[in-house]
Amino acid sequence: MSADKASGECFDPQAFVRTLSTRPGVYRMLGEGGEVLYVGKAGNLRRRVGSYFSRPALSPRLQALLSQIRGIEVTITRSEAEALLLENRLIKTHRPRYNVLLRDDKSYPYIYVSTGDEYPRIAFHRGPRRAPGRYFGPYPSAGAVRETLSLLQKVFHVRQCEDSVFRNRSRPCLQHQIGRCSAPCVGLVDRARYARDVEHMLLFLEGRGDDVIERMVQRMEEAAERLEFEQAARYRDQIAALRQVAARQYVEGERGDLDIVAAAVRGGQACVQVFCVRGGRNLGNRAWFPRAPADADAAEVLEAFLGQHYPGHEIPRTLIVHPALEDPETVAEALGAAAGHKVEILSRVRGARRRWLETAVENAEAALAARLASRSGLAERFEALQEALGLAQPPQRIECFDVSHTMGERTVASCVVFEPDGPVKGDWRRFNIEGVAPGDDYGALRQALERRFARLQRGEGRIPDVLLLDGGRGQVAEAARVLAEHQIAGVALVGVAKGPGRKPGMERLYLPDRPEPLRLPPHSPALHLIQQIRDEAHRFAITGHRQRRARARQSSVLERIPGMGPRRRQTLLKHFGGLQEVMRAGVEDLARVPGISRVLAQRIYDALHGEAA
Repeated sequence: MSADKASGECFDPQAFVRTLSTRPGVYRMLGEGGEVLYVGKAGNLRRRVGSYFSRPALSPRLQALLSQIRGIEVTITRSEAEALLLENRLIKTHRPRYNVLLRDDKSYPYIYVSTGDEYPRIAFHRGPRRAPGRYFGPYPSAGAVRETLSLLQKVFHVRQCEDSVFRNRSRPCLQHQIGRCSAPCVGLVDRARYARDVEHMLLFLEGRGDDVIERMVQRMEEAAERLEFEQAARYRDQIAALRQVAARQYVEGERGDLDIVAAAVRGGQACVQVFCVRGGRNLGNRAWFPRAPADADAAEVLEAFLGQHYPGHEIPRTLIVHPALEDPETVAEALGAAAGHKVEILSRVRGARRRWLETAVENAEAALAARLASRSGLAERFEALQEALGLAQPPQRIECFDVSHTMGERTVASCVVFEPDGPVKGDWRRFNIEGVAPGDDYGALRQALERRFARLQRGEGRIPDVLLLDGGRGQVAEAARVLAEHQIAGVALVGVAKGPGRKPGMERLYLPDRPEPLRLPPHSPALHLIQQIRDEAHRFAITGHRQRRARARQSSVLERIPGMGPRRRQTLLKHFGGLQEVMRAGVEDLARVPGISRVLAQRIYDALHGEAA
């Protein structure tokens, strides 16, 4: 592959286009300072790039894009499919403002079965699939996995506990008492019966639920013939539960793996719905909301979604999509190369597949309508805040700081960020406060603000339009000093003080240029926005503080026990899987840990339970 580059203020697009190859490739449009504005692919680079500068009428988006171009870089590829893969890798890397961007790139969750264990367990899994065993999925959401796990436990009574807990149980846990585990940890089920339950569960997860039901019917009849009516009743209940699950999950006429993907665009927003079918079972659906340019159509959003989403996830052999793609063969070839098997992309389907595609389209449009309604309400709140604070225009970025501690211990400050589209959680930060006197909220706030705005001066992030502070006039004055020291202007400062009795709706707002606090009506949309952001900052800060305090206390308790050096602490925690399980253990359980004597075990138990050694 080769690359050509044109840059600088004297960029001549016509001259540059004449130098381009006619082969497939990827082009990157650059702005000031080399910023990547747009990434695109082409079957013919010269024709595609040249079309931008020869069109008689351009959309507002293209006009804005072309006015900022200071150079173009191209990479020649061997095929259009290779260009598509490279395009989407570059989009993920550079996140250009004029491309369709898929924000949420978390991996799909799976159900994991540790088939190599003597008594296998089932568990929720997300991330690399390195542990030995079998993985079933992917499921579209964590909720779908947890629902399925709950059903499997009710029917098959297979354990979900961690190995460290399983090996150290001395009596059945709550899961056994409520009928969701057969308690193999304490020998209440024989190995053969447990293995049969695991076998049935695996068949069900493979999509062979009918085989499982047939086997259970046979065993129910055999138990009834032996007059074991209690056992027969258990099989009857399992069969009924399995039939109920199967009726809800199976897709009519399908026994393979496929995804149904539908995109909808309206009001400058986009939604993509993905329905996952594995082994003929509908594992559920999930809505994605990629960031799309205002004039992007549904087909453009869909193609960008497929290219950005699937190379990082499991790619089924069949994708049923709406609307139809302009060049489905190229997209299918690229996804097939990433998956290592052939992929087909269909848009004209019949029968059950058509009904499922219509359902996906309906879900995409409904999810988009709901999001537009909520965005509309949020936009109204931002406009109301503009009016309440007397700003020239609605704020585009609001940051809120809060400080949390317990009697000055392990102070943590939080910063949450909101924009008109909602929370920008990728920009949320926590600051562990050090070197400040216990209980000095002003000093803690100052340290957090200095660390935050020092990053801004280094070019990391954006300056907020509004800075909310959980507190009153003192916090506002402290923030004003920090902004002045960093020579940052144009930021509206607002201190949010709780009203009498800390009652919501009675908040007082302190502004630098007002001698008296501002009181907004309890029904004010601006006040509701402030409350929402303030509450998120408080929750985020207190969660971080509790985690930090818990880590400190966990480590310090064991460190204070005579005879507990670093190696023994590590052995103890690894044996039980964490301090929580150590605290649940009895003296005899502790004494079974290698290197822990009976005397030391008693000392550990007394220290953890607040008794005198």
